[in-house]
Amino acid sequence: MDKMLEAAGCGEIDWGGSGAEEETGVKKRTLSKNVHADLPHPLTGSVKGSLVKGDYLYYHYGCDGQDDRGWGCGYRTVETMASWLCLNLFAAKQPSRPPPPSIPEIQQALVSMGDKPDSFVGSREWIGTFEASLVLDHFYDVPCKLVHIRGGEAQLEHVAVEELHQHFEKHGSPVMMGGDRDNSSKGIVGVCTGDKGSYLLVVDPHYYGCQLEMSELQRRGWVAWKRVSSLDQSSFYNLCMPQTAKKGTKD
Repeated sequence: MDKMLEAAGCGEIDWGGSGAEEETGVKKRTLSKNVHADLPHPLTGSVKGSLVKGDYLYYHYGCDGQDDRGWGCGYRTVETMASWLCLNLFAAKQPSRPPPPSIPEIQQALVSMGDKPDSFVGSREWIGTFEASLVLDHFYDVPCKLVHIRGGEAQLEHVAVEELHQHFEKHGSPVMMGGDRDNSSKGIVGVCTGDKGSYLLVVDPHYYGCQLEMSELQRRGWVAWKRVSSLDQSSFYNLCMPQTAKKGTKD
């Protein structure tokens, strides 16, 4: 929410980026795919880099016609993660798997599984990494690893960064990151480490407006490499990491 919210607009939703359409109310919108592609690397020299593997769609405020500014960032990050599951795990073997759930569907699922009271449906209450793990397991039977990072430079630069490197190398899916003082949900699709520190590749769900070209999203900073040291050092953070590797693979 540090950025000025863009003007609302219209568009057409093309779920999957290959002609499949999804309608929400009377509006159709187009979702951008793999919005981090071709983003220049932030470091030079000897660098360890790990990126998302496969396709995902960029879900953000208002992308389906529902104005969720100020509270919906967690839902949108979950939808981005769910899009990766649909496009990479189930597209060929289980095409009947549902597309990413809408905000009302997420809320109803959390009520149905007993995590939230009935009043949660239709509310503007946000969700975090724990709820994200419940939702992905509920809709896609994919468990998630939750990692708590106490905060501070050492924890963020070493524990969080190493967990992310391992995740992208083994599982390859987008990760949800959120905290307490820094309570804005972030989608993480990459990490890189060099002699002068580490960067996270952040897909920010807080953009609101008509579809933008990938290059414009990157230019405006909605998709960007962020120095780990720029995170709130006084905030704890949680990571939600879908466990998508086949059973029997080495941890």
